[in-house]
Amino acid sequence: MAGLLPPGAPSTVPLGGAAVPTNAEPVREPLGNALIPVSSVAQMQEMERFARPTQPPVIVGQLAAHVRKCWDAARTHKEPIERLMNDAQAARRGEYTDKERAAISQQGGSSIYMMLTATKARQCVALLRDALVGTGGEKPWTLRPSPVADMPPDLVDEIMQGAAQKVFEAEQAGLPMDVAQIREMMREAKDAATRQLQEQATLHAERAEAKMEDQLVEGGFLEALWAMIDDLPSFKTAFVKGPVVRRKPAVNWIQAADGTYDIDVQDKLTLEWERVDPYDIYPAPHATTLQDGYLIEHHKLTRQDLHDLIGVQGYDEKAIRAVLDEFGRGGLREWTVNESARGPDTDTIMSETTDDTIAALQYWGSVQGRCLREWGMSEQEIPDELAEYPVEAWLIGTHVIRAALNPDPLRRRPYYGTSYEPVPGQFWGNCLWDLIKDCQSMCNAAARSLANNLGIASGPQVWVNIDRLPPGESVSEMFPWKIWQGGGDPMGNGGQPIVFFQPESHAAELMGVFERFSQLADEYSGIPRYMAGVEGTPGAGRTASGLSMMINNASKTIKSVVSAIDQRIIEPLLERLYYYNMRYSEDPDLKGDLYVVARGALSLLTK
Repeated sequence: MAGLLPPGAPSTVPLGGAAVPTNAEPVREPLGNALIPVSSVAQMQEMERFARPTQPPVIVGQLAAHVRKCWDAARTHKEPIERLMNDAQAARRGEYTDKERAAISQQGGSSIYMMLTATKARQCVALLRDALVGTGGEKPWTLRPSPVADMPPDLVDEIMQGAAQKVFEAEQAGLPMDVAQIREMMREAKDAATRQLQEQATLHAERAEAKMEDQLVEGGFLEALWAMIDDLPSFKTAFVKGPVVRRKPAVNWIQAADGTYDIDVQDKLTLEWERVDPYDIYPAPHATTLQDGYLIEHHKLTRQDLHDLIGVQGYDEKAIRAVLDEFGRGGLREWTVNESARGPDTDTIMSETTDDTIAALQYWGSVQGRCLREWGMSEQEIPDELAEYPVEAWLIGTHVIRAALNPDPLRRRPYYGTSYEPVPGQFWGNCLWDLIKDCQSMCNAAARSLANNLGIASGPQVWVNIDRLPPGESVSEMFPWKIWQGGGDPMGNGGQPIVFFQPESHAAELMGVFERFSQLADEYSGIPRYMAGVEGTPGAGRTASGLSMMINNASKTIKSVVSAIDQRIIEPLLERLYYYNMRYSEDPDLKGDLYVVARGALSLLTK
């Protein structure tokens, strides 16, 4: 409440950032030697209403409400997955979790961490990159023509006309042809045309493959694939996204009349591919694949990123300006935090924005036509208000800055993902750490115990009867040729004043435990140490042929991982690019009856 106003004060005073009307003079009542303001109930309610900080509306519009509801559900459902991913990342860095550090600190002793997970992850990444990317510029895919090329109608008509001409010429020459001869002649003509079509299709596939490879190189596909492979050992699922159409400045060199060259920079639409952080992907709780239910990607945009979208087709300029204004006034800092999932005793992982970036949600899923009509889509785009339409929508706070129908004819989303060990019927699979985390824990425990035991057993322990030491004798240090002083035994039992004893060393037993669980990690991960060139392989590994058979059997696990990458990432990603070129490209070399063949597993088998 406001205090007493001095004479000549304005009729309003700021309270909590709002102007409070003070037209009615408050009644003053004496209280001892002081005066306190007394207002009516109506005045107090009015002042409280203005003093209360203004709260932004929770949701504006049905489309925003729908996306926010899906976000809250997906965010809550993913929290246990994020905790496991955090543990896997800590293991790869060679760090204990907070709970593990607290337990080790309470117990005392060594906090050594054995880099078992990091070593296996490096070996896994090296094997996969060698198989998929290679060192000689090999690409893990190729284009091939259809086994039986479709014969165009004009070519069929040409064959028929040619056969009819030959029959007519034979009759004119007095050598009429029977039905069997005509059939044989037409079959030979068709076989010749088919061979010619296959040769043309093969040549066309080579040209289309070269141009698609150029698109992938310029769009950063190899970099995205390289980064995705690094995610596989320590994330439950690794993702690649694309093609994403972006407008980027391109440099053109123009030759002047005097022979010099000038730079001409113009915006150009380019196709790009990128690795998606698994922390930023939020599937629907019931989803089993990237195409099930809805899917949300969490973005962090700068002010410049948003401002550049003003005027771009498909984006709402009014909503973008509202976002920039709200962010500039200190809003939209933690709006993506799921408050309902917080608890007093839970370590909630939050997707909050504490820097100068703005959190945005990219939603892929179905939305009722009524919501899209309310957002501003036309009746021509949304003919039925009660139907479900596949859309891409961007939500920032309470503002939907973009809503567009999914342009893919099969309603597919431009996301591709796989796991080190896919789990049937589940969206998130198992990473390498999930398979060896128990071995990692046992190796760490054995190493800590070994370090503690070696420290204790590294020298003698000393027991001193302080009653037999003279005053001032130091018992805190020991060095060679030290002279110990002692007095008589007050107890009279003849005991020694100083006793030396050696603690037992259990290094051999602890090393055996460590070695056993390290070998189990080889079996569980499917990446034994001899695949990385480690010496000392027992048994059949002592001979060249035996080691070759062991490596061939062990590589089956890596082959299955490579096959999953082929089937779940490379083939569908390149098929989408092929369809994009068929629909939108004006280059005739990119058209034709072709199909994609991923050959990563074949490359590994050949090597």
